[in-house]
Amino acid sequence: MTRPPSARLAGLDGLRAVAVLLVVVYHLFPALPGRDGMPGAATLPLGFVGVDVFFVISGFLITTLLLRERDETGSIALGAFWRRRARRLLPAIAVMVLVCASLAWMVGGDVLVGLGTQIAGAATFAYNWVAIASGSAYFGAGSFDSTSPELLRNLWSLGVEEQFYLLWPLLLPAVLLLRRWRVAFAVALAAASAVWAAVLVGDGVTRVYYGTDTHAYGLLLGVALAFVRPASRTRGVPGAVGALAVAALVALALLPSPSDAVAFPWLLVAASALTVVAIAAAVRPGAWLGRALDVATMRWIGERSFGLYLWHWPLVVLLTYATTGSSPDVAVPLEIGALSLILTLIATELSYRFVEQPVRRRGLRGSARALDRALRGRPTRRAAATAGVAAGALVVAGTTAAVAHAPDMGSSESVVARGQYALDAASTSSSPGATLPGAAIRRDAAPLPPECATANLSDDDGLCVAPDGRPAPPAPAQVAGARVTAVGDSVMLASAPSLLEGMPGIDVDAKVSRSMSTGADIVARLAERDRLRDYVVVGLGTNGAVDPDDLKRLREDIGPKRTLVLVTAFAPRDWIPGVNRTIDRFAAKTPGVVVADWSGAIRPHADLLAGDKIHPGGAGGRIFADTVEETINGVENERAELQYRVELAQWSVGEVFGDKR
Repeated sequence: MTRPPSARLAGLDGLRAVAVLLVVVYHLFPALPGRDGMPGAATLPLGFVGVDVFFVISGFLITTLLLRERDETGSIALGAFWRRRARRLLPAIAVMVLVCASLAWMVGGDVLVGLGTQIAGAATFAYNWVAIASGSAYFGAGSFDSTSPELLRNLWSLGVEEQFYLLWPLLLPAVLLLRRWRVAFAVALAAASAVWAAVLVGDGVTRVYYGTDTHAYGLLLGVALAFVRPASRTRGVPGAVGALAVAALVALALLPSPSDAVAFPWLLVAASALTVVAIAAAVRPGAWLGRALDVATMRWIGERSFGLYLWHWPLVVLLTYATTGSSPDVAVPLEIGALSLILTLIATELSYRFVEQPVRRRGLRGSARALDRALRGRPTRRAAATAGVAAGALVVAGTTAAVAHAPDMGSSESVVARGQYALDAASTSSSPGATLPGAAIRRDAAPLPPECATANLSDDDGLCVAPDGRPAPPAPAQVAGARVTAVGDSVMLASAPSLLEGMPGIDVDAKVSRSMSTGADIVARLAERDRLRDYVVVGLGTNGAVDPDDLKRLREDIGPKRTLVLVTAFAPRDWIPGVNRTIDRFAAKTPGVVVADWSGAIRPHADLLAGDKIHPGGAGGRIFADTVEETINGVENERAELQYRVELAQWSVGEVFGDKR
């Protein structure tokens, strides 16, 4: 079998260590700098740029090895190349998937959602495209689409690399025919990938990040560097410049970036370009940067970077969900991050010693023969081999059970789906209540208080009147749902069954991932068609910051005779405190606006929320509905109380001056 020389390139292990540390810290310790929100809502987190470092290294290293083999043997043995890649990747991936899927089966719940699809993506080297097709969202932590923990999400990048490993060796001979134009060709392809990413970023950041076509620039820049390097073995990038490039990479990973998603692909292109500079400086013969990067600790981490990358994400998903009931996208407690790191180091070392290295040395068939010999060997070896086989059988069975028992949807999706079902049923069984123009101060019928049991009711204002003519206190108001319009996001949608039950006839318009700006447009259209009722409830603070100008639009569009009820937001997201401050300040200074404090009402009962700690289940939905209803009834009671005091004052004046009613 043809084997390319195994001469080691200085500095690459150290750069791998830098890359995996950036990714691991980003995922396990999200409270540290560099993870400040999601694209389009706050700022773009850049701690994950370590993946782009890996891409550039892979493109450079694989092309270098293939060129070296061609120079020394006159050809490239594709079968041998793909076997080496299979030995390097498949055993470690298979062990991680089987172990973590079995653990997920033991944990249960949302962590199992979509597991079968995820495993299929891993098995077909197409995880990134499967994730895109299934609607997964890498950056949608605040959106409904990403509320369930995605156990194997980190395998998307391995899908991109594996597709590269399959296709690039086939294309390389044709590219080599370009001779001196090969570098320009690789750079042009990288530029085309980056431009294509910039074109598509408006359709979704996740599509751009996951897509092989839109994230190939790092691999292709690595290819270009591999073409350049043979001609510049004695010259190259100075070590100081390379060190600055490494420092800039770390800074880019730790500092927040602008919130404009259009800049997103260019920031990753910048990370890839910095990696090219760092590699060029590190691998130059005799370069001090390569020796500095490959110090013992960094080399140890770099040699195990593949395993560290594989294990860290599934373990933090399992531990976070098992202890908090939510995804790491919501929050990772510091102690859970630390425990995940310890378990990642242990799992990585075990995989490196007993799976990855033995298979790389012996091959798949050689490892199978070694296992067979151990099963027939001396008792201690036979016992160890038997235990290994038994463990393998257990994790295969556990994975099978996990896939078989995976729920069709996550808890958040389930409560939202129930809300949508309730709205659909209500829309087909009843007609919307009529708006009562100018009736914002009208009280609906309610049980009389005890003091009105023997009193007469005034025909014109509904107040209790005692036999001596003194007005009695008004009955507690109970505003009918036919007087309420509600516009909201998925939180309101999940609460729809309770809203419909508590306020029959309420008109609810709620959808997933809706912003305040979109809601303002909806209210404006309803106002144009005279479809707004006396009370307009707006709950739209979950999915991003609120612009006070949108609140002003709402107040103007609903008109002076209606009341605007703004619902505060509750979610483990950075922008929520700002949203609630904006709502409170606007209500405090604007007549006709009140606040339904959903955030304050649900905070002591967060256990009633789904796994994302955003969407309410049945009991949580009742708290949402009660909060809205009590706020509306409170407004009605205040108006009735004011009217009562006016009537009482008029009666008192009449008593004093003899002008009795």
